[in-house]
Amino acid sequence: MEENKLQCSSVVDGNFEEVPRETVIQFKPPLYRQRYQFVKNLVEQHEPKKVADLGCGDTSLLRLLKVNPCIELLVGVDINEDKLRWRGDTLAPFMGDFLKPRDLNLTITLYHGSVVERDSRLLGFDLITCIELIEHLDSGDLARFPEVVFGYLSPSMIVISTPNSEFNPLFPSVTLRDSDHKFEWTRMEFQTWALYVANRYDYSVEFTGVGEPPAGAENVGYCTQIGIFRKNGGKAMKSCVSEQHDQHVYKAVFTTSYPSLQQERFFKLVLVNEVSQQVESLRVSHLPRQKKQDGEWGDKPKDSKAPGPCFGPVFTEIEKAKIENSPKPFCVGDKFFVPLQRLLAYPKLNRLCANEEMMRSVIADSIPLSSDGSAVVADLRDYFDEQF
Repeated sequence: MEENKLQCSSVVDGNFEEVPRETVIQFKPPLYRQRYQFVKNLVEQHEPKKVADLGCGDTSLLRLLKVNPCIELLVGVDINEDKLRWRGDTLAPFMGDFLKPRDLNLTITLYHGSVVERDSRLLGFDLITCIELIEHLDSGDLARFPEVVFGYLSPSMIVISTPNSEFNPLFPSVTLRDSDHKFEWTRMEFQTWALYVANRYDYSVEFTGVGEPPAGAENVGYCTQIGIFRKNGGKAMKSCVSEQHDQHVYKAVFTTSYPSLQQERFFKLVLVNEVSQQVESLRVSHLPRQKKQDGEWGDKPKDSKAPGPCFGPVFTEIEKAKIENSPKPFCVGDKFFVPLQRLLAYPKLNRLCANEEMMRSVIADSIPLSSDGSAVVADLRDYFDEQF
């Protein structure tokens, strides 16, 4: 963090013309990125499957979290429908997501609605985040907020961040950091509220923050204060209301699903491609030995080298031993055979397939197999080999 001559608008939106050029605090990375990174780190640590961001705004946090392999359902809720529609497409899968599918399914949905409304589609979540949200709620909504989020939705974990008003005197001409903020709490005010809510709804809470103060002002605490709430017992509670009837009050404005290895067509494409690449790599590696055995290099200088792969995967010693101890590729006439057990010894293919039978059933109609189905069969030589 450093101090620079900057307009105060870098800290407080909406005050650009009114604030003179003064020394203000600039955070590196920017404060909003520190908040999002805090959540990302928490997700990587606890690996929740179902995550919802209330007050998701421009969906920046959702875009950061969607790459996490543990998440299978990612939901954003916001009161601004136009913003959700405008930013929804940025959450759709790209070409690379189809070329390299995720291990697990992922569905992303954006809902238009208020965070103080009950919608049963948000029940049973592992993590709900409320990043810079509560300070935008009026007194009535703030009173209903715990009833909905902690009482009704009752996820395993809740993360709430809000400005620390004790930090505000370090900013020039700042009372509230945003014109839409209804309040900003001191650390004592936030902790008092959080402890009351946690006790009422059977949660524990710990406090931290992001945005460290400059040297000499450590007593004011973090610029953004954060409460991490964990449900006692660790599991999201099922609401008795949801068992009686579903409540769908939110309006779905965007939804998308990502390709994954759990989907049969993508799993097959990936497995067939991986098997084909590995067989080709083994064939090219085997060809020089076969040519030498057949005497095709008799007239070549001793230092002549056959073409071969210039790079490949790096294996651990354990992986190397597993590969070496598996059945080796072999030739019969002009055909090259790679046992399925050999293919399963390679880490990538072993991760994709549990056993030989599974591999055989998936690739059988796409890749030639031996008569007994125990090996992949390929031509030992192809057109390009003859060019060397």
